[in-house]
Amino acid sequence: MADIDEMKSEWLARVDGAGDLAALEQERVAALGKQGAVTGLLKTLGGMSPEQRQAEGPRIHGLREAVTEAIAARKRALEQAELERRLATERLDLSLPTDAGPRGSVHPVSQVMDELAEIFADLGFAVATGPEIEDDWRNFTALNIPETHPARAMHDTFYFAQAETPPPTSGRERATRMLLRTHTSPVQIRTMMDQEPPIRIIAPGRTYRSDSDATHTPMFHQIEGLVIDRGIHLGHLKWTLETFLKAYFERDDIVLRLRPSYFPFTEPSAEVDVGYHMEKGRRVLGGSEKWMELLGSGMVHPKVIANCGLDPDEWQGFAFGCGIDRLAMLKYGMDDLRAFFDGDIRWLRHYGFAALDVPTLSGGVGA
Repeated sequence: MADIDEMKSEWLARVDGAGDLAALEQERVAALGKQGAVTGLLKTLGGMSPEQRQAEGPRIHGLREAVTEAIAARKRALEQAELERRLATERLDLSLPTDAGPRGSVHPVSQVMDELAEIFADLGFAVATGPEIEDDWRNFTALNIPETHPARAMHDTFYFAQAETPPPTSGRERATRMLLRTHTSPVQIRTMMDQEPPIRIIAPGRTYRSDSDATHTPMFHQIEGLVIDRGIHLGHLKWTLETFLKAYFERDDIVLRLRPSYFPFTEPSAEVDVGYHMEKGRRVLGGSEKWMELLGSGMVHPKVIANCGLDPDEWQGFAFGCGIDRLAMLKYGMDDLRAFFDGDIRWLRHYGFAALDVPTLSGGVGA
């Protein structure tokens, strides 16, 4: 058998003499590859007697480890030398033109959310948020929605497959199932339970319902408003909605029509229609030539106020809600709600907003 110490010295010298990474790779294959010299020695261990294997095994394995460590060290040295060479020789010509590539834009939904926040902040409203995974009590029960209401059905609501939570010690809550919130109304419940009146908030955010077509998606954006104070009546609600819509659509000829309706969480309830007219085949808000339903509203039901631990004989309020996606469609002329969620860069380039298009009441919320 060849002397292992001589082989070790020979291979360490060959590795150290490799001038580049390609040469080093050749030495690695020659020593440690399937047909390599060191690999061949390892294969001879199987034919040795136990005594020979005990004597020669550690020496052969030591040879392999030494060659492996030498190759790794030489590779690091060659890579460092190559990096230093490139840093010393490469130059960047800053005078060359650059291609910035695709440029991002602010999504219309994000822009409309900023517009709404700007308008309602001027009216004294704060922005409130809450979790998108809600419990059945805040999403339905506290809002005076009965157990038999169709909105609670599986085909309308995304429930989580889990056991019901244990009954809480507080009488204001009940054992509930978890779900993806179907509206942002649970934010109103959380606010009334956590804050002392008077309350003036808007609650924008994502909501989820089992529905999908040109005007409905399983996930959509909604904004709701809530006012709780003493002496609140429908006149306050109508003035707030008129002021909001005139500022948002940036038109003084916005006309509203309130129709009696029914919502479990408001009494009385009103559907709010907005007047519009047709221009070149396009629906334009303003005037009272035709009417379209825009949002729902009403006075907060006394049971809802009581469920949140407030005295309905002392505190009254109004609430309203509408889809942010629909507001964007009406203002900016979009005709298919599904395009909001396609992520098509061409659509965003056409309808998107630049990062500096910050809505202000003085400069125009849609500027």
